[in-house]
Amino acid sequence: MKDIEVDVAVIGVGSAGLNAYHAAKKRSASVLTIQYGPYGTTCARVGCMPSKLLIAAAEVAHTAKHGEKFGVACTANVDKTGVMLRLQKDRDNFVSSVVNGSVKAISDCDKIEGFAHFIDNNHIRIDDHTTVKFKSAVIATGSKPAVPPLFESAGDRLLTTDQFFELKTLPESIVVFGPGVIGLELGQALARLGVRVRLFGIGKELASISDPTVKDIAYQIFAEEFYLDTDANVSNIEKIGAEIIITFIDKNGEEKIERFDYLLAATGRMPNVQNIGLENTSLRLDKRGVPLHDTNTMQCGDSNIFIAGDANNNAPLLHEAKDEGKIAGANAATYPQVESVERKAPLAIVFSDPQIAFVGMKYADIQDCNYVVGSADFKSQGRSKVMLKNRGIMSLYADKDSGRFLGSEMAVSAAEHIAHLLAWSYQQRLTIEQMLDMPFYHPVVEEGLQNALNDLLKQLK
Repeated sequence: MKDIEVDVAVIGVGSAGLNAYHAAKKRSASVLTIQYGPYGTTCARVGCMPSKLLIAAAEVAHTAKHGEKFGVACTANVDKTGVMLRLQKDRDNFVSSVVNGSVKAISDCDKIEGFAHFIDNNHIRIDDHTTVKFKSAVIATGSKPAVPPLFESAGDRLLTTDQFFELKTLPESIVVFGPGVIGLELGQALARLGVRVRLFGIGKELASISDPTVKDIAYQIFAEEFYLDTDANVSNIEKIGAEIIITFIDKNGEEKIERFDYLLAATGRMPNVQNIGLENTSLRLDKRGVPLHDTNTMQCGDSNIFIAGDANNNAPLLHEAKDEGKIAGANAATYPQVESVERKAPLAIVFSDPQIAFVGMKYADIQDCNYVVGSADFKSQGRSKVMLKNRGIMSLYADKDSGRFLGSEMAVSAAEHIAHLLAWSYQQRLTIEQMLDMPFYHPVVEEGLQNALNDLLKQLK
């Protein structure tokens, strides 16, 4: 057994771990990264990038299919193998970029591979070959798909997002469970690429939308395009041969039995904190086994251990993981002195069509505030009408007393761009009047935001 002693041990070399390493390295000469499994971030391998590659193909197919509405008739022939070949080739390039760039920037003497297991608050065992003594540590072990036991009957026809992007060709049919961010994105994209899709959920949840008006309108839009039931009644799942047989009550109250090539479990991800020996430390854990921690310092209690990225399950988003990694790495290097960092404006985007976005406080978060709501229906939004994307709605929230912008939920075209403007406004604590003092060009989709702001200003007066 080899013995190593370092100032900072970083467990996991994904988005959070990479940023933790570089932040710690600026402040300490002795930093060790520990990686289990292949290098490359969740985003690049099985998340953001491969899903956007699939969505890009779906957008081309959808535009071609509806070209006659613009006076441009054309035929969309989807090469289901070609779609996956292009996806995997470009996905692999993204992964290689991470490995050849960020990972290779780590000195070889600062890298070790194996499964890390805490012995106590100052020691880690790596497989059966190395023991590491550390002054402080950063847990950045990422996440893994959460698969309910109900789906185990699907056998080898069960897919998670970790496996879906390895398919050689698109299936003819697929049943997707979980209309969250990834389930909605993939479900719609696959339907546009000619795959027969059924998307089931429970509790009427849809892409984490909490604003009832936005949720209702978004549901109507998506349900018109493909089969979507956010409060499904599925009575049986079984595998017969190479098919999945689903028995369910459809939205008309009739029992249906349908066959599919695959079942995709898009039921979320869970932190990778099992079996890493946290029970051997002094850390207090929540019911999921995740250490209790301060989101402004990433410190677990008052200990020498910090946690960042998907491992803490706060906001499983790449930009949040990078920020948390920087905070955790910097504080681990200077422990016991730690700095509390004001976090950036909350921002989340779903790359469906229409896109869904959340900025600042969501509708569910403002119920204890003295708030007003302004909205804009995009049916008559000029630039969106030009593109035949004039659908959806935007809701904005403001503090009734101060007039300060509190947050937004929306399901509209170009939400990814509008959301950034709102996030910058939220972070600068702007009022609605200050936001309306900014320039709005014509004709742009952002004029829909201007309309929503004007509606909100009326509610404030």
